[in-house]
Amino acid sequence: MNWEQLLSNQRAGESPRQHDISRSAFEQDYDRIIFSHPFRRLQDKTQVHPLPEYDFVHTRLTHSLEVSSVGRSLGKRAGQVLLQRHKELSEKFSVHDLGAIVAAASLTHDIGNPPFGHSGEDAISEFFLNHPAARLFQDQVDEWQWQDLTNFEGNAQGFRILNKERYQGLKLTYATLAAFSKYPRKSLLPGRDKTRRSQKKYGFFQAESALFEAIADNVGLIRYADHVWSRHPLAFLVEAADDICYQLIDLEDGCRLNLVSYDDTVELYAGILRDKFDQAKLERIESNDERIGTLRALSIGVLIDECCSLFLDEEKNLLNGTFDTALTDQIKTTEVLKDIESLSIEKIYRARSVMETEAAGFEVVPGLLASFTTAAFEVIKNTTLTKKDQSALRLLPVEIKNEISQHTDLYSALMSCVDFVSGMTDSHAISLYRKIKGISLPRT
Repeated sequence: MNWEQLLSNQRAGESPRQHDISRSAFEQDYDRIIFSHPFRRLQDKTQVHPLPEYDFVHTRLTHSLEVSSVGRSLGKRAGQVLLQRHKELSEKFSVHDLGAIVAAASLTHDIGNPPFGHSGEDAISEFFLNHPAARLFQDQVDEWQWQDLTNFEGNAQGFRILNKERYQGLKLTYATLAAFSKYPRKSLLPGRDKTRRSQKKYGFFQAESALFEAIADNVGLIRYADHVWSRHPLAFLVEAADDICYQLIDLEDGCRLNLVSYDDTVELYAGILRDKFDQAKLERIESNDERIGTLRALSIGVLIDECCSLFLDEEKNLLNGTFDTALTDQIKTTEVLKDIESLSIEKIYRARSVMETEAAGFEVVPGLLASFTTAAFEVIKNTTLTKKDQSALRLLPVEIKNEISQHTDLYSALMSCVDFVSGMTDSHAISLYRKIKGISLPRT
């Protein structure tokens, strides 16, 4: 792979444009995302904790903004060195371009996540695997399509959302889309290489496979097998930005909610800062919340330095595809991050409020999918719809109803139903579920 090709400003259905120094295509990507409907919905999607009454914790929106900020720092820091190493790039690109690509891709990294956090993903998968309403579907889709449905993946849904024309036609550059794609492979991959981080999950559904192939060819990703490619090098920086934020900031939230003790939190941050940790200076700050916030900010800076240094050291291996692991798994602070993750699993991710949110997701998401996929199935079969199915269809947005037509195949119709349910905010999903089940009635 080579950097000039990797930094392609090509957009789907458009001719390549001359690079604009005043406002690059990559900066336009960032702005398009900020003003999009799917991005705004993240403000009411659970990150880890449901929103408490008397304190502030992160939603998917605030988390995504913070990941984007860290991603921009990583991209600009790496770009400064890359442009010095490759003088020919400086004629077309600036450090701001690399920062903008990583920032935009980071901004969208959770855009495909359904309501109720990761339990929402599991709930979609389990609906198609186990729900009585889904038993008729398997024989009418192919094996790859069935894998898409029964192993729902937020990363693939994100790629789908970013390329759906109805979402204001985002049409992001191929460089940003490739940097977004941490798992550039199809869902059905029996012989996946478990040593490669890029094959841990999958990054696109069958419905978007042709588009992903066009992007991969355009930016020059290495093809390993049918619908399996190497990562875009900047995807490692996007992943690092997410890893840094969710580990350090989930710990901060856990401390604010008294799920993790103040002393344990300080000790873990001090392990990252090492000789930069100054107990006396810390104690001059009056509020414990401010102390934790200061330590978190300093720790982010340390991890940015370490991840960027490793990225630059491994540039050659990143470009030839031989480096394929998370940056945060090979830096000086890796062991401390593992300690934070272990503590978070024990004290934060298994907190009662988190478990209650997950339990709700396993009721609400399958309940909604059962109503809409059953109606869609009857439409595809061209049978007379029951009154119940007619009511379910009327609840769908007009664009979803148009996709679920008598001329649509079942896989596409089911994916449209998944688009609708997975795109909901937590509040919208709960409200609609309660109305469909007769638990509550609309208010005028």
